[in-house]
Amino acid sequence: MNLDEYRSTYIGIVFQSYKLLPYLTALENITLAMDISKEKITNKKDKSLQLMKKVESYANRKILKLSGGEQQRIAIARSLSYDAKMIVADEPTGNLDRDTENDIMKIFKNLARNDNKCIIIITHSENVCKQVDTVYELKKQK
Repeated sequence: MNLDEYRSTYIGIVFQSYKLLPYLTALENITLAMDISKEKITNKKDKSLQLMKKVESYANRKILKLSGGEQQRIAIARSLSYDAKMIVADEPTGNLDRDTENDIMKIFKNLARNDNKCIIIITHSENVCKQVDTVYELKKQK
């Protein structure tokens, strides 16, 4: 298997800047990820709605009409749309206030504990570090 295929089959990515298509609705952004993946999904709209419920998002509007927290929820749902086993989240709470950061972390913890997903978070947030199972800190060598 080549690396692009492996990534698009087994690894979901959540970006700090969301990387959602602004001219699409939340539902369309999630469904598009299913279209790109090789996963056979019979009813993409129903699965998208289920994923939105899983990440506690009920706003199916154009992306630019959504708050940062809502956009991040949709980005997480998109990363789950093809049943990736691992989610890599790069500063997923960097643009969010503390309450929304905690909400997003609750979603990640539920995915790890209830859905058996491997969640890898890259962060500068001490609050996020306090909520995870294992922390690896990168430091400059002297």
